[in-house]
Parts: sequence; C-alpha cells; structure tokens
Amino acid sequence: MRPWFPLGSLPPLLLVASLSFPLGHFCPAVCSCLDYHTVDCRDQGLPSVPNPFPLDVRKLLIADNHIRAIPADFFIFYGDLVYLDFSHNAIVSLEEGTFSSSGKLVFLDLSHNNLTQLAAGAFRSAARLIKLSLGNNRLLEVDEAAFESLEQLQVLELNNNSLQTLTVAALDALPNLRSLRLEGNPWLCDCDFASLFSWLQENQSKLQKESRKSHSALQSQVPMADQAVEHCPFSSTVLLQPCKVLRLDRTLVDA
Repeated sequence: MRPWFPLGSLPPLLLVASLSFPLGHFCPAVCSCLDYHTVDCRDQGLPSVPNPFPLDVRKLLIADNHIRAIPADFFIFYGDLVYLDFSHNAIVSLEEGTFSSSGKLVFLDLSHNNLTQLAAGAFRSAARLIKLSLGNNRLLEVDEAAFESLEQLQVLELNNNSLQTLTVAALDALPNLRSLRLEGNPWLCDCDFASLFSWLQENQSKLQKESRKSHSALQSQVPMADQAVEHCPFSSTVLLQPCKVLRLDRTLVDA
C-alpha cells in the first residue's frame, strides 16, 4: 500500500519527484483513476481526503465517505479541478480560504453533509462556479456575503436545511441565478421573510419554470413571528399572503 501523507506535508523529495513524473502518474490506492483527469473515490469509507491525486485532475468524485473536512490547501495542489463532488460525507465546516485557488471550478456538490453555517466569502475565488449544491445539510445561517464573487452561478440549492431566514443581499450577489431551491426549511414569517418572498416574486421571470415539472412543489406552513406586522416595510397583505401557505420549490410557486 502506498504511504499516505496529509496535504501540505508531503516530504520535499516526494513533492519534487512528483513534478518530474507525468501529471497523471499518482492515484490513491483506494481510488480509480479512469484517466489522468478523472478520479473516483466514492463509497470507500474514507475518514479523510486521500492523496496524492494526479496533479491535473479535473473531475473528482469523493461522495459517500466519512470525510469531516476539506483540507485548507486542497486547491493549491489541485487548482485544475472543474467538477468536485463531496456529497454524502460528514463535513461540518469550511475553513476560511479553502476555495482560494479554485478559479476553474464549475460544479461543486456539498449536499448531504453537516454544515451549519456559511461565512462571508466562503466560496471566494470560485468565480466560475455555475452550480452549487448545499441541500440536506444543517444550515442555520447564511452570511449575506457568503456568495460574493459568484456572479456566474446559475443553480443554487439550499433545500432541506434548518434555515429560518435568508437575507435578500445574499441572493442579490447572484445576477445570473436561474434555479433556486429553498424547500424543506423551517422558515419563520417575519420581516426578513417578507423581504425574501418579495424578492422571489420580483425575480420569477428569470428563474426557470421548467424545474417545476421534475420536482413537485412542497407545501408548508410558515409560523408567524412574535413581532407586529405593521413594523415591517411591507403592507400586511404582502406579508400575510406568504405566511398562510408557502410553496417553495426550485422556483417560486404562487400560493
């Protein structure tokens, strides 16, 4: 079995030697390297990210393991990654700067993990990202600047988390957004939610309507918050309508 070294701590001689071999030379013993650009490490019971991978890996499938963290220096070594699937793991947080060298990344799947919050600039430098899957985590909080720099993002999935609120500022940072999943969250009907509902109504035309065909709308009751409706910068009619019955699927469905 090949020796395993944490990312960022490869012995200098091994690191130098790796640069002298063809880029696709290395492949973790537990993974399948289908070609120099595709590595499949799915369902191997891995507790952490194995290495080394081919330095020019473009597509990494590492779902269905027990990984708790993405190494902070991961993209320093594998900056050519375009497609990354970390779904169905046990990731609890994203270290600051993890995606700082991910300028080529287009697809990122972090669904079915244990994330509880997204900090400001969590995906900074992933400016080419088109699809970001964060469904089925334990998200309680999304910073209003969590998606800054993701101007190319078209698909955002935040479904089946523990979100009670989501600031409109977080969505305003995504001018090319076409598909948004918000169902399966315990939304609290307060002024912030009224703001979100209003944003969804205003952006119906640009959100994909055909996504309704493949996913039935989820109907849920949204509890009223213990604050007076009249204090919100919206009329009581605007606020009460979504509070009665809300249907949030990949796109807004009128209640």
